[in-house]
Amino acid sequence: MTERPTAQELTEAIQEFLGAEILPTLTDHRLRFRMLVAMNALGIVYRELAALPVGDDAELRELARAIRDGDVPPGTLERVRADVEARLVIASPSFLEKYR
Repeated sequence: MTERPTAQELTEAIQEFLGAEILPTLTDHRLRFRMLVAMNALGIVYRELAALPVGDDAELRELARAIRDGDVPPGTLERVRADVEARLVIASPSFLEKYR
């Protein structure tokens, strides 16, 4: 149940897009420099994400298996709700705020 794309994959995709599609179109030296600085910052974020330990989602995989098998343990709804909320805080905080 590892989320895809990962934060590292998203960072890499943004950096590739900026470098291939946007940077070549910039003729203003100031904007070009700022774009290079932003791309460098994304490179730093990418490397920092690569250095983080890989999350262990074994517990969530086991819960998903149990649910598929029809064995829904007590507290499952709360566990799933908390997991979805944690993911929304990262992916779309404004979406989450509409439902609080």
